[in-house]
Amino acid sequence: MLRIRTAVRLACFKQPFKKALMTAASIGAEAVEIDARSELDMRDLSDTAIRHISKLLQDQGLAVSALTFQTRRGYNVYADLDRRVEATKRTMDLAYRLGAKVVVNRLGRVPEDSSHPDFEMLRDILTNIGEHGQRVGVSLAGRTGTEDGRTMAQLLEQLPPGCGAVDFDPASLIMNGFSSSEAAQALAPFIGHMHIKDGMRDIASGRGEEVAFGSGVVDFDEIFGLLEQQQYSGYFTVDREFSRNPQLEIAETIEQLKRI
Repeated sequence: MLRIRTAVRLACFKQPFKKALMTAASIGAEAVEIDARSELDMRDLSDTAIRHISKLLQDQGLAVSALTFQTRRGYNVYADLDRRVEATKRTMDLAYRLGAKVVVNRLGRVPEDSSHPDFEMLRDILTNIGEHGQRVGVSLAGRTGTEDGRTMAQLLEQLPPGCGAVDFDPASLIMNGFSSSEAAQALAPFIGHMHIKDGMRDIASGRGEEVAFGSGVVDFDEIFGLLEQQQYSGYFTVDREFSRNPQLEIAETIEQLKRI
């Protein structure tokens, strides 16, 4: 049976770090997704700093579902690539120290043609990062949304076992004109973290829109069924970026998830 472990993307609350942790705990979240660029100081990885953050989390009874580490460019861009790779590895080390098993980032545009130089570079870089992740027990999960699920799965299938993972964001797929259901079917074996985020697309205007959980076109029942087949044990992180009252909507979503 699929266990729904609820988390929340901390940045949704737009509050100071400690206050946001208290808010997450007060609405019933079990864990939080933390932005390693804006909410943590990556330059200060001292034992004292880590103990302080861990104590704040422990005081609220929270775990860390994932660290987000969004780089300015993807891993398919040569400029400053070595620096991005090393920074990603440091973030994975930090995730391990905070008890998280996932670091989330966009991988960069994945070409449909597997013989394309960008495809080959992504494969090599993700293998390198994935092997580091296996040593520390943390996966780099590529966020969905910039290509269809089959294209992303084609890349992950070429990586060594354990080196490829997905942060499944169904709303981003919908808003970018892709099918979240088809993507879930292709990527289910690789999903290491999931965002609970709904969306819809206006066919006439060609624009996508994020909407409240259950009011969009994402078939969550189908996705949950696929994850149950894969014995998924990760978190379901509620993410409400564009909302006038994110705290209320996230609290309502967590309650709905707990009733599933």
